[in-house]
Amino acid sequence: MRRFGLVGYPLTHSFSIKFFNESFFPEKGIDAEYVNFEIPDVQMMLDIVRKDPELEGLNCTIPHKQAVIPLLDELSDEARETGAVNVIKIYREQPENTRDGRGFRLKGFNSDIVGFRNSIEPLLQPHHKRALVLGTGGAAKAVCHVLGKLGIEWRSVSRTANENSLTYSELTPDMMEEYTIVVNCTPLGMFPKVGTYPELPYEALTTRHLLYDLIYNPTETEFMKRGAAMGAVVKNGYEMLELQAVAAWNFWNLK
Repeated sequence: MRRFGLVGYPLTHSFSIKFFNESFFPEKGIDAEYVNFEIPDVQMMLDIVRKDPELEGLNCTIPHKQAVIPLLDELSDEARETGAVNVIKIYREQPENTRDGRGFRLKGFNSDIVGFRNSIEPLLQPHHKRALVLGTGGAAKAVCHVLGKLGIEWRSVSRTANENSLTYSELTPDMMEEYTIVVNCTPLGMFPKVGTYPELPYEALTTRHLLYDLIYNPTETEFMKRGAAMGAVVKNGYEMLELQAVAAWNFWNLK
């Protein structure tokens, strides 16, 4: 049986293990299992790979998508461009041919790019020319990369002021009229803290707005509810999860 898994912390929010073990592997007739590795320190990943020689690949989620990069031996072009990794392929090799004699090489990929692009593109309208990206973590980097490729101007929004992003207090109704796409890349609203949401001037939203939440648990976040109440088109991240999971499988099977 082939073996794959997920590293992150915490993992109570993750649907990946259920998706692979109960849907993807059985439907495709693949003899494989998917395991969660809940690790607070990304360095612990090396011990997991070392002690489990059957492990062929990993997904990487919050908060390790950027911190994992120094542990890897190689990056795909898109992972390098975004500065974030959520898929790792494990190549088993002779110790003398590997870093510190560890007996394996690790290559990082970014499947969030494929998942986000393929799930948001059908929703885009001609008036969707500018976007606000809430959060500045690894997933946000993939989102910004895709928006740029689609020709959509974007601005990051962060809790703390810096030269590269806006703060939530700077978001005015006039600005919301200008930015008709809002993508939530923060954990606000994620189970179990379902009552939390990004602080936006929701009263300024209209039917011209598209609110995309990368969260998929719960299926409708408070961010989405508040947008829908104003007539905005809303979408959660479950389709993106499925699409990026299929992309991860393809990366794991590269030679």
